[in-house]
Amino acid sequence: MRNDIIATFSIVAYDPQNDDFGVAVASKFLGVGSVVSWVRSNAGAIATQALGNMSYGPQGLDLMVSGKSAEETLQTLIADDNQRDHRQVGIVDSQGRAAAYTGKKCLDWAGHVTGNGFTIQGNILSSATVIDNMATAFTSTQGELAERLLAALQVGDQTGGDRRGRQSAALYVARPGGSYGGYLDRYVDLRVDDHLNPVTELVRLLQLHRFYLTRPRQEDLLVISEPIARELQQLLHKAGFYEGPISGTYDESTQAALEQYGGVENLEERLISKTHIDPEVLDFIRRKLA
Repeated sequence: MRNDIIATFSIVAYDPQNDDFGVAVASKFLGVGSVVSWVRSNAGAIATQALGNMSYGPQGLDLMVSGKSAEETLQTLIADDNQRDHRQVGIVDSQGRAAAYTGKKCLDWAGHVTGNGFTIQGNILSSATVIDNMATAFTSTQGELAERLLAALQVGDQTGGDRRGRQSAALYVARPGGSYGGYLDRYVDLRVDDHLNPVTELVRLLQLHRFYLTRPRQEDLLVISEPIARELQQLLHKAGFYEGPISGTYDESTQAALEQYGGVENLEERLISKTHIDPEVLDFIRRKLA
């Protein structure tokens, strides 16, 4: 059995507006997201770290599905664990109630803070300021849960984070029917397993996730005017997708070329109109093909 100490700072939270549960975590540890983060949309979210007991994840989620609160789940998990003094765990249940535990043998600085719908915990940190600043960042940031979790993680990283250094970071958010295709609750699942600046890289990956997997709003779309159609024809011709005249008319052959290019670049979620174009897609094409 491996006994690696996962020096970590993490945040576990619930957003009732979108029914999102999530965990964001960073550590000087390879692939921290594969150990720490456990989320289920009908149950809650759990971070298990320090001498992380991975069984806390599935067991804890099952306990919350059965009706136990975050605190009841926490007490059940640690009750019969003879290494509980080395464990650290944060839990948020389906009603947004938070509970956390830091074993007395977790390495300094170690501790946690809980608030309305969230808990933040860390061990082997540069100071207590790390989690205090994370709490302030989380509660003061607007937007979806994923962005708020990363805002907190960024501040923790900038405040000093894991005092041993940086290696990996992860973000996992569950939403009912939120996965690709709507089949599962895996709304956002991003990991940076080994990187010099994992939190910064995780922010970049979330931006890519939003671009590729978020449908644009109708009101943000641009009419494909003659200048835009001409530009698309020129760029798509240059890339070998369009062979017709550079006419400035957005006809069927131009549309087919754009759709073919969109298929190659995985832009299907953003090509939602036959007469309009997402400005982010237009910028993407310009950067790629100009």
